[in-house]
Amino acid sequence: MAPARTAQRGIGGGERFYAPADPLVAAFVDDLLAKNRSPRTLEAYARDLEHFGAYVTHGSIERDGDEPATYPKLRDASASDIRRYVLHLMQVRRYKVVAVRRNLSALRTFYTFLRRERIRSDQPALDVDLPKPEQRKPKVLRLGEVASMITARVERPNAPHLAARDRAIVELLYGSGLRRAELAGLDLDDVDLGEKVAMVTGKGNKRRMVPLTQAAADAMRSYLTLRPGSNDRAFFLSNRNARLGLRQVWQIVKDYAAKSGVDRATTHSMRHSFATHFIEGGGDVSTLQKLLGHASIQTTQVYLDQSIAHLRQAFDDAHPRDTAAFDRAARDPDTHQ
Repeated sequence: MAPARTAQRGIGGGERFYAPADPLVAAFVDDLLAKNRSPRTLEAYARDLEHFGAYVTHGSIERDGDEPATYPKLRDASASDIRRYVLHLMQVRRYKVVAVRRNLSALRTFYTFLRRERIRSDQPALDVDLPKPEQRKPKVLRLGEVASMITARVERPNAPHLAARDRAIVELLYGSGLRRAELAGLDLDDVDLGEKVAMVTGKGNKRRMVPLTQAAADAMRSYLTLRPGSNDRAFFLSNRNARLGLRQVWQIVKDYAAKSGVDRATTHSMRHSFATHFIEGGGDVSTLQKLLGHASIQTTQVYLDQSIAHLRQAFDDAHPRDTAAFDRAARDPDTHQ
């Protein structure tokens, strides 16, 4: 598919974001921008719409050529077009249900915008049912695995500031349960190490305050003493002294995972582990909801279920009633006094 331009807009002091070439998609993005949606949301919606536009216009998500990517059939697409596209994503592209649901959500928002602007009179995406979400348990690391991760030492030759940065990142991901985009989006002014709190920008550009562990605060303070000077106000800088990217955060965690031997660790499993360990330690679900930035407590409830499953396993492992030893004692009580 031909690349769209990346424009400069006044978001967060001139933050760059993805600007589509198709005029209808661009108008939709401008509408989202006026509602203060985050640059990542704008890009995700725009790319989802471009994929659908390419499918209905050219019969494929992929497109050759360097000409601007415009999609004349996007405006008049029908519910049947959308259903065929959903099947294409699931059966041909092998998209996971969560990705298909996100695509369909983008289409619903887009066609609602077109109807509101009187560009069309109906809303075809509402006639297409969302696939049922997959019931997946969060991937949770054991406490010992987290400890191995955090105490690992990943060397950054001739770059002690990067080694200090990486350690602070791993501490913060587990210590406060941040999403990687929330961590990468932290500015210097968002963090108060004296009070051990940070202001985080979550999904939907919603701001929330999260506490920091002492270990995370100490690691972040150590990093700040080595942080290079930069005009970028990002708390965590890349090796080019600019804001750290999401892929780089992911790679830092994978480096620690490889060093510690905890191969299944990811940025999101650190968040899941924070949440599950918080509940297992006696924390309540409503507090956890606020810490994680969940809009609905039903989203947070899965960690309570996970904790109960862990409790059940520990109970089954420790209680003797259902064991062969108990049965032997029942048969011969005199030898098991």
